[in-house]
Amino acid sequence: MKLVSYNIQYGFGKDGNYNLERIADVVEGADIIALQEVERHWCRTNFDDQPHILSSLLQDYYYVYGPAFDMDASTLETGRIINRRRQFGTMILSRLPIEWSRLHTLPMRRIINPLNTQNSALECLIRTPFGPVRVFSIHLAHVGVEERLEEIDFLLDRHHRTLFEGGPWSGTDDEAHRDWTQGEPEPSCPLEAIWLGDFNSEPDSAEYCRITGSTPYHHKATYHYGFSDATVAAKLPVGELYTHVKQIDGQLQKRQLDHCFVGSMLAPRVRSVWVDNDEGASDHDPIWIDIDLETPSAI
Repeated sequence: MKLVSYNIQYGFGKDGNYNLERIADVVEGADIIALQEVERHWCRTNFDDQPHILSSLLQDYYYVYGPAFDMDASTLETGRIINRRRQFGTMILSRLPIEWSRLHTLPMRRIINPLNTQNSALECLIRTPFGPVRVFSIHLAHVGVEERLEEIDFLLDRHHRTLFEGGPWSGTDDEAHRDWTQGEPEPSCPLEAIWLGDFNSEPDSAEYCRITGSTPYHHKATYHYGFSDATVAAKLPVGELYTHVKQIDGQLQKRQLDHCFVGSMLAPRVRSVWVDNDEGASDHDPIWIDIDLETPSAI
């Protein structure tokens, strides 16, 4: 199956033009799509409802949108309140049904300068032929290492509690007449997970190593509850790919800020990873992963 992660910069390309159709053209063809910087009802994007527009352009996909933050954008028209929310967040689209989802707002620090915004991780349970997998679209803070490390620690703690906490609900419906479960079994909540997104962190940074694990004698050690960089699992040299180009201190720097981290049990199933550096629909480039989620698990 093909997965893609793409920070779409709310539809603005490297040419400065706003065009969501280009975004849809880039990601169409993936089985699972993780988007970051998707917004609703902002002046800069014509007050567009981007999740609605993108889902209309990609009609063969189920989708969930998770706003990292939410502000009032309501108007009063001819004496009537038109309720609207100004939102900014992440989105997941899937050719397979999304059984359940939940949004994790990440720790943040109030800052004086520059601007800092609330970030989030959108978690979706997708039942693949391999089995159920929790897929995340993650956007970490752009401001500082300390804040990103706090966000990663939060996500790792949630991951380690997966089997203890379970999914959206658990237990036996002791008030059947209220039909809480609608006759459905307890939702799956497996340990298997895939983290896709803009981590604002380069390979071998402190944040990257917090996710993958690293020791002096066993570089990129893989733990049962841990994550592996899909790039490493695909046997590509670390640092070979880049997803973002920017002038920093007078120098043009090519950096890989966008990643796919797979649970250790999924790492052997990664076939390949690549970045499409020829696309200009956003300031980031999309990172693609081909992973065997077609073959059922032997467990």
